[in-house]
Order: sequence, then structure tokens, then C-alpha cells
Amino acid sequence: MSIKNHPFSVLTPSYIMDAVESQGYICDGRISALNSYENRVYQVGLEDQTAPVIAKFYRPQRWTDAQIHEEHQFSLALSEYELPVVPPLINGQGKSLLSYEEFSFALFERKGGHGPELDDLDNLYTMGRLLGRIHALGAVEAYKYRPIIDPQTFGHDSVNFVSKNFIPRELKSAYDSLTADLLVRIDTAFAQAKGVSYIRVHGDCHGGNLLWRDDAPHIVDFDDSRMAPAIQDIWMLLSGERDRQRLQLSEIIEGYNEFYDFNPQELMLIEPLRTLRMLYYAAWLARRWQDPAFPHSFSWFNTERYWGEHILELREQLSALSEPVLELI
Repeated sequence: MSIKNHPFSVLTPSYIMDAVESQGYICDGRISALNSYENRVYQVGLEDQTAPVIAKFYRPQRWTDAQIHEEHQFSLALSEYELPVVPPLINGQGKSLLSYEEFSFALFERKGGHGPELDDLDNLYTMGRLLGRIHALGAVEAYKYRPIIDPQTFGHDSVNFVSKNFIPRELKSAYDSLTADLLVRIDTAFAQAKGVSYIRVHGDCHGGNLLWRDDAPHIVDFDDSRMAPAIQDIWMLLSGERDRQRLQLSEIIEGYNEFYDFNPQELMLIEPLRTLRMLYYAAWLARRWQDPAFPHSFSWFNTERYWGEHILELREQLSALSEPVLELI
């Protein structure tokens, strides 16, 4: 698909300003594109205001309006409980999901901050406290329209798409055999985790979605929020060797338990969820390859070298799935 024919091609500076001004603002002409690929996000300067506004234009046909509304309501509820999140702005008609011509969009306050130092155990303890508070509210009710993170949607569907449409012919046999083994292990782990509850989670809780400001963490971008086990928002904060991860995990859970009880049975899902993310990420890039922004920004993807390295990483994950479950100290 050419740049001219892609739906996002209409998002010219004039279009973006017209959309923002349709909500009663007056733009000053300053527009900066922010780092976002799934949607398109811009910082837009406003007249008579010191701070710009963030405008997020949703990828057409990715989420339904009902699914976006659920995410907005969750982040707004978290904000009402004075949790450090960035909810969408509400317009004069009480709406957070806005529309301009063919696009749905939302506006947000711009919040500054710097990336977190997740090697610091004190910071991880603080993150655990924040996630415990978020999950305490996330468990109050379930999403009705948003999907869940599970082996089918993140694993089987991803593998089927890549195998049928993207994996090079000479690597297909190795990929199909390896992913079949991985999916058996993942399915088994989820089947054994019968006591694990699914709650509303952030869903994409990595360092890029965390801002440290005023000596406290702030979590942004709930666009990937889904129903999932609580550990989904925890395992991505872990790094390093196994002993180091145990120490990190224990600090997070200590803070977490101050506000919400962590179910230790979820520890058995850390490596399965890590593997699902790897499978899903490759499929996500593949599904978006017709978006001109993706070949430009991910030029290393869809090469024989990439797929070969991907298979090697998945083989390492097969070994990781055989290791003893990570335990708390």
C-alpha cells in the first residue's frame, strides 16, 4: 500500500489542527509527531496556553468505539482515585472519544518526565505499589468488549498468520515445528493455572510507557489494556540473570501486596507470557507491513536474517519454558 493510499495519509498538519480546533481550541501551528506506530500521536501547540495538547488518532478498524470507551473509562477511574495516569480529556459534551471526518481521536494533557531506572530496587518496590493500586481497581469489574491476553489470541493466531504469510519457505518447517512445541508448553501452563484470575491490566507495562516525575512513577498509554493475569504487568519490569530477576520480582511483589494480594500461582505464567509476547510482536509487525511507516521504521524486519534470529530466540524460549518457575525470595 502506498503512502498516498494509506488511511493515515490524510493526517496532514492542517487536518490535525482542524480536528483539534473542532473541540474549541485554537492551534498555534506547532505540531510534532511523537513515537507511535499503532496509532498516530502528535503534540499540538495551542494559543494562549503554555502547555500543548496531545492528539491521538486511532488506527481505523483496530478497536471498536465500545472497546475504546472501556479503556477510557478505566484510565479515568484510575485518575479519579488520584493514581498517576494520563486519562483522556473530556470535552464540553462529556465525551472523551472524539471524531473528525473519518477518524476517531482523543486529546490528552502533555505530561513530562524521564525514563525509569528499573535497575534500582527501590524504584521497583514503588512500581509494585502503583501496580497493586491499579490492579485493585482493575479487578472491581471486567472489560465487556476488550479481548483477553491468552494462548489463542497472542499465540496460535499469531503463529498461523506468520506461517501462512511471512516466514521464508526455507525456514517454514523449522518455524512450524518449533512453534508447535512452544504452543503445547504454553497451552499446558495456562491449563494448569486454573486458580489465576483475569483482571483489567495495562497490558504493555514496559519502560517506554513509564515516566518518572517528582520521584514517582507515572504510567501512560492504556491503548493495549486487556483482560489478563496480573503478572502480565509485572514480568516486563524484570531484567538480567535469573537471580537478579528473583530479587527484582520480590521487591515488586512486596510493594504490590500492600494494595492487592498477588497470587503466587501466576509465577508459572511469566515465561509463557514472555513467549506469547515474542510471537505476537512478530505477527504485529507482519500485520502492519502494509502501513508505510513500518518498512521505514523497522527496515530490519521481514528479512531472512530477521526470521533466522527470531527462530533462534524462540529456541531459547523453549529452554526457558523448561526451567523451574521463578520464585519469590
